[in-house]
Amino acid sequence: MTRSDDGGLLPKDGSKVWVTTAQGSHLRGRRTRDTAPEMALRRAVHALGFRFRLGRTLFNRCRPDLVFPGPRVAVFVNGCFWHGCPQHGPSRFRGPNAEKWETKIATNRARDQRVDNELVEAGWQVIRVWECEVRREAGEAAHRVAVEVRGRSRAATTRQSLVGPTAVGQHPAAG
Repeated sequence: MTRSDDGGLLPKDGSKVWVTTAQGSHLRGRRTRDTAPEMALRRAVHALGFRFRLGRTLFNRCRPDLVFPGPRVAVFVNGCFWHGCPQHGPSRFRGPNAEKWETKIATNRARDQRVDNELVEAGWQVIRVWECEVRREAGEAAHRVAVEVRGRSRAATTRQSLVGPTAVGQHPAAG
């Protein structure tokens, strides 16, 4: 490795690597799951009487924070910094890693969009809740989730009733 003009280390291929800074030390070891906003949303959704699954990989390494398998609703709690919240995400980065951070956040946002598209194509409803929404009022964020889950549950029930009654033990598709 060699040093670049700004003091960063360059691997042999010429791309920059992360430079350890005192200002960035608080970011080391951050939790990726069971964060405070995620836990607050879980408690609020649970208090509304909803049950969900955790740690479910749906496909292609897609792992929502909360999964409602019946109504097919996937909930993600996005950190304001890591996913580029329009209100609270950094507008610009400084320091030796500025370019890396811009790329990192842009990559996260692109991945979020790709995952949303894949889930929707597979018949899932995707809900993204910002960390700041949960911190401001977890109950409101939970209510937003509840409305979607109830709506999807009712739609599934309506679709079943349109098929008509089935004999006990008979699969609806076997009719």
